[in-house]
Amino acid sequence: MNAPAGVVLVTGASRGIGAATARLAAERGNAVAVNYASDAAGARDVGAACETLGAPTAVVQADVADESAVVAMFDRVERELGAVTLLVNNAGILHQQMDFADMDRERWAQLFDVNVIGSFLCAREAVRRMSTTRGGNGGAIVNVSSAASYIGSPGEYVDYAASKAAIDTLTIGLGKEVADEGIRVNAVRPGVIHTGIHASGGEPGRVERVAPGVPMRRGGDPDEVARTILWLGSDEASYVTGALLNCSGGR
Repeated sequence: MNAPAGVVLVTGASRGIGAATARLAAERGNAVAVNYASDAAGARDVGAACETLGAPTAVVQADVADESAVVAMFDRVERELGAVTLLVNNAGILHQQMDFADMDRERWAQLFDVNVIGSFLCAREAVRRMSTTRGGNGGAIVNVSSAASYIGSPGEYVDYAASKAAIDTLTIGLGKEVADEGIRVNAVRPGVIHTGIHASGGEPGRVERVAPGVPMRRGGDPDEVARTILWLGSDEASYVTGALLNCSGGR
């Protein structure tokens, strides 16, 4: 077997965009670490698909909001696959749609712990290990934001939109901070994509409802987002950092 092109760690990879990204990374010759929080069966299926494609694969359970678990995840991936060359910060949660005035602190704390603090922790560990000033060989981070960050999601989940706006700012600031340390940091902002996350918000058919308002008049496919992510993480995007790339059908 040829040496893998790189080592790609995808958080929240048991379904949706994360799963599509892990499979495509494997198809393109990378070793793949499939992270999950609770869906072990889904993660095992994704891992098996990556192995079938010939990719060295590790399936790693870790709650990204747990600092010690994140550190242990990176340590394990390095032992089993090698140093991470691309982190895809995809893990995120979405709560039931509701008006902002009806939300409570517990909801916000849980959402920001995963969507924001979790992304911060994973990005920090990646930087510590990739930075050429810290003995690393460089690498790339792609954060999965959302079109919600600039639309705002009124009447549905303003809190989720705000968490993704934080990811946008992380991308811009961190991208500038580590640009001369061999690390590129970018974000993709998906629009309405055919994934199971909409059921988490209480509306499984949301894509069909929203699609007529998308300039392309359709929802996106997870593979379309995965291709965008892997382009941002590849050498083809070697002079791109701090960028927020919409993958939203023009929305």
